[in-house]
Amino acid sequence: MGDNLSYFRTDGTPPLLEQTIPARLAEIADRFPEQEAVVSIPQGRRLTYRELTKAVSELARGLMGLGFGKGKRIGIWSTNNIEWLLIQLATAQIGAILVNINPAYRSRELAFALQRSEVQGLFLIPSFKTSDYVAMLTELVPELLHSSPDTLASNEFPFLRRVVLYEAADPMATNRPVPGFTLWGELLDGAAAVNEAELTICTSSLDPREPINIQYTSGTTGFPKAVVLSHRNILNNAYFSALAMHFCELDRLCVPVPFYHCFGMVLANLLCLSVGACIVIACEHFEAGQVLAAAAEEHCTAIHGVPTMFIAELEHPSFNKLDITSLRTGIMAGAPCPPSLMQRVMRDMHCSEILIGYGETEASPLTHLTTPEDTLARRINTVGRNLPHQEVKVVDLASGSTVRLGEVGEICFRGYHIMQGYYHDPEATGKAIDQEGWLHSGDLGRMDRDGYVQITGRLKEMIIRGGENIYPREIEDYLFTHPKVAGVAVFGVPDDFYGEEIMAWIKPRSGTALSEEEIRAFCRDKIAHYKIPRYIWFVEEFPMTVTGKLQKYKMREQAVARLQQEKGVS
Repeated sequence: MGDNLSYFRTDGTPPLLEQTIPARLAEIADRFPEQEAVVSIPQGRRLTYRELTKAVSELARGLMGLGFGKGKRIGIWSTNNIEWLLIQLATAQIGAILVNINPAYRSRELAFALQRSEVQGLFLIPSFKTSDYVAMLTELVPELLHSSPDTLASNEFPFLRRVVLYEAADPMATNRPVPGFTLWGELLDGAAAVNEAELTICTSSLDPREPINIQYTSGTTGFPKAVVLSHRNILNNAYFSALAMHFCELDRLCVPVPFYHCFGMVLANLLCLSVGACIVIACEHFEAGQVLAAAAEEHCTAIHGVPTMFIAELEHPSFNKLDITSLRTGIMAGAPCPPSLMQRVMRDMHCSEILIGYGETEASPLTHLTTPEDTLARRINTVGRNLPHQEVKVVDLASGSTVRLGEVGEICFRGYHIMQGYYHDPEATGKAIDQEGWLHSGDLGRMDRDGYVQITGRLKEMIIRGGENIYPREIEDYLFTHPKVAGVAVFGVPDDFYGEEIMAWIKPRSGTALSEEEIRAFCRDKIAHYKIPRYIWFVEEFPMTVTGKLQKYKMREQAVARLQQEKGVS
């Protein structure tokens, strides 16, 4: 390809890890046996790498004792805790496929996930806040009320044959609220029937390219898809992200992001385990004060999060009362990262080496990451370059041909990190990955001569106003520089004259007051007149997914309904 085309490839060193997850964990545990591997603040528990591998081995043998092995699908429906991590690693050790289920799911969504992935075993906690997991599951699977733990047979869920319940506060609790549940202690008791030699034979037979995980996409529009990922996909993505962060066994990562999501499972858990660092579970479910306290108490050197999490932490009343000067780095990803927010995190949270990450679940998930060595401008205005052993190109929306440098087009990826496909959905897989192996992201962006990518917006979110293509991200980044703006979301709403008009939902900073005229005056002569929002609404909160992604389709639905109502009244 010529130098004037937006095509970039990095054949970096070191080479890809051609290992399974259990092989890598064993190697790290041999090197750092007494190093802390995981600390769970909510549970008050700590495990060294020696203790972690012992617990994983026992759980893996327990799973084998129940008949689980390579290719079997085991779901987990829980908030963040040590048991989640043990299940993640134990399923990997026996070659079972871990199915991550969003703890925010209700009955209908849970049913979809269980049926779509043909889940055969399910782990769950009893409840969290207002979510009664036991009640929801028994509503879907009433057979649990009358069966014994080893005789479960469901008409609606014919693949499901074992449900394991555990209490995060006391995994060895003996309370069985429903007859059909297997308890955690009973699962571990069954480990005695499988010896270490049998487990070793099972683990050594695994191949890095075999599927190990089913991740569900965020589902910001409609039902999510089931993304199938391998050992090789997610282990390498975690490892090369760790290298970019200069992570080692001396680092401690404060984890506020959910484990069920790629950000938590891959870029937190596996990232730490791939180099011997410590995972600090800050909270069961995100709460800014708990995250800040964990970072201070455990002297964390890194912290992850989506932009809304960092905003909540910076705005929290305890922010200036805690010593978090040990922080150095971390990854901000999962949603567009405003440059002004990046600068605040670098300055006020002491994360001078904080990095911006970009990617998607179908890409394991990271495709791009800035580095501490990048210039400040590139660290706050771009998502960096593609990780080693990955390819990226930017293509024209109409022709599919590679565009010239600096031109906006759809970003596409190819490499080791691309998913194996959507589970039992070849049609959807074919739409996402073309015949040459390129995954089409649906994101718009541009690339410079050095391979740095700038995201301009989502293909489906692009606003076309009177023939002008408008990218919400550009307007959001500018509005975010207003000193009274804590959050902003820009999207298009229907308009009889222009086709679409621009709407901005703005969340003011705590204790401040904002007016529409103040925002318009802030925009005047600073951005093109046609980019100034026609509608400006002030809100206290945004509709979001559990991972902190803005659900603009919900905002648009609410806005259209209200505008139509107002139009009807007038």
